[in-house]
Amino acid sequence: MTLTADTTATSYDLGSARALSCRECGHQSALAAEFACSQCFGPLEIAYDFPKVTRESIEAGPKSIWRYQDLLPVPSDVREHANTEPGFTRLIQADRLAAELGVRKLWIKDDTGNPTHSFKDRVVAVALAAARELGFSVLCCPSTGNLANAVAAAAARAGWDSVVLIPSNLEQAKITTTAVYGGTLLAVDGNYDDVNRLATELAAEHEDWAFVNVNVRPYYAEGSKTLGYEVAEQLGWRLPDQIVIPVASGSQLTKVDKGFGEFVKLGLVEDKPYKIFGAQASGCSPVATAFEAGVDFIQPVKPDTIARSLAIGNPADGPYVLDSVRRTGGAVGQVTDDEVREGITLLARTEGVFAETAGGVTVATARKLIEAGLIDRDAETVLLITGDGLKTLDAVSDTARPTATVPATSAAVAEALEGR
Repeated sequence: MTLTADTTATSYDLGSARALSCRECGHQSALAAEFACSQCFGPLEIAYDFPKVTRESIEAGPKSIWRYQDLLPVPSDVREHANTEPGFTRLIQADRLAAELGVRKLWIKDDTGNPTHSFKDRVVAVALAAARELGFSVLCCPSTGNLANAVAAAAARAGWDSVVLIPSNLEQAKITTTAVYGGTLLAVDGNYDDVNRLATELAAEHEDWAFVNVNVRPYYAEGSKTLGYEVAEQLGWRLPDQIVIPVASGSQLTKVDKGFGEFVKLGLVEDKPYKIFGAQASGCSPVATAFEAGVDFIQPVKPDTIARSLAIGNPADGPYVLDSVRRTGGAVGQVTDDEVREGITLLARTEGVFAETAGGVTVATARKLIEAGLIDRDAETVLLITGDGLKTLDAVSDTARPTATVPATSAAVAEALEGR
């Protein structure tokens, strides 16, 4: 790999971030609102000069992603600006689900507790902080739903205008929970890939619009590292043996992997092998298909699944997901829509966590990979649950109904209970 540098100093205060680095050719350039390498058009990510960070300094921080502020590309005054303060969600010991799946030790990282009830609050908070420092004034995104909620809410909290683009066939709950924040919400005829192309055009036309997952994507993506950081910290400053992560663009999976690696390099956790597993719905499974075929390229697909939050037919980070999974000895699996519904209800019934369809994908894929012998039943495993089931009620509304409708008598109740 050829390493070159074009890192002209800037006046940006973005913490320990020092440059943009191409994931393909290694070329480095100054921090800016760029997402593609000027030399090879490869994707850019953040390179850092981390300060000394200790477990104690992190534990002394706020109970939000800002406890990891020194490891993120955000200004030193990030906590002084109004933001949604996401993160530090609960890690649940899932013994009843573990028994159902036949594994020894299982944890659920429950990110439904974020301000708009998905992990997207993490990435948006980082993107907004960087966008403010980079000189933007409007927060924007193309979205399959969760990101739309997070961008609209974060902009409202910060006093910014927002412009959100969504596929017109999005779940009504996600449309409502975006529109309620009062920003501009545009429903676009087409799927997510059509919406994303439109967003890229608009980003080039509007200099003050920060599309969190387009022109400020390198900063935005770093927010997903905090999921990995929290899992390691909440496990008692150690890495899990195995982790299962839903795959849409693929950025979340690769950044959790990056977060684990950074904790190792910083001496915050002991270096040890771990395996990463990806989960997709079969109606939009380009990464799982590539993994199963043993190839390195991703063939784009037209999404057709109830798991709309994962319905990205041409995932930007797909090849890097394959790299992470193969390097760690994991796998990428896929499940049908019926299996997704079963995963949602299984998690709710055993652990009291109501996940959206992406969570159903994670649970159902984990079960399938366990049964196939790819996930070790005796190894400690974490499942990432990244969104709340209230966003995708239609997925289970046909089966999640009253046990019975009865007269207001104890005899009728007894009769209904006998029928269970």
